[in-house]
Amino acid sequence: MKRIKWMLLICACSVTAVYGQKTDRDYLRSGNKLYKDSLFVKAEVDYRKALEVNPKSADALYNLGNSLLMQEKGKEAMEQLDAASRLEKDKEKLAHIYHNMGVILQASKQLPQCIEAYKQALRNNPKDDETRYNLALAQKLLKDQQQQQDQNQQQEQKQDQKQDEKEQNKDQQDQNKKQQNQNNQQQQNQNQMSKENAEQLLNAVMQDEKNVQDKVKKAIQMQGRKLEKDW
Repeated sequence: MKRIKWMLLICACSVTAVYGQKTDRDYLRSGNKLYKDSLFVKAEVDYRKALEVNPKSADALYNLGNSLLMQEKGKEAMEQLDAASRLEKDKEKLAHIYHNMGVILQASKQLPQCIEAYKQALRNNPKDDETRYNLALAQKLLKDQQQQQDQNQQQEQKQDQKQDEKEQNKDQQDQNKKQQNQNNQQQQNQNQMSKENAEQLLNAVMQDEKNVQDKVKKAIQMQGRKLEKDW
């Protein structure tokens, strides 16, 4: 389980204040007390007041980031921690900052950036086993994510291949059906032509037979006339 580095920081430098006015260190102390009592919204107010007094206080930025993180305002917390990382010079404090940045990135599923943040934390504090554990967990999650993506891609490719085969089979079936229709039409045309040819032949035969009969009748009539004339 990923863990947040919640150690509260107070800047080491002292600021000379006008009598009656609070310094950034005063607001940090007040904010830290509220933070320990889990009054994160009120702690946020004091940390912001500390930043009004000293805008370059890396401690105030870090603590403000943590108070926002405890309010589940990850994006705002990330902005404060990132600003703190640009100002902080102490390696141990930097390790804490990068650790919490990694936690936020891990929660938002930004695993490659999360892994880099944990690595930055370990570069500043190689002995931090908590960060090392979080790093190993994030690396495993990324590996699992990549394997799942590969499996999903392979599954999509198989589905696409099946769809292509289905469409090809459909096209082939449509082509076969079209060819069968053409063959049936050609056969029907041939049958129609054969029927018409048979009718034409029959008509021709009947006409020839009629012509023969007419010729026979005519010959008989002519023969009859000859006989009458002889008489």
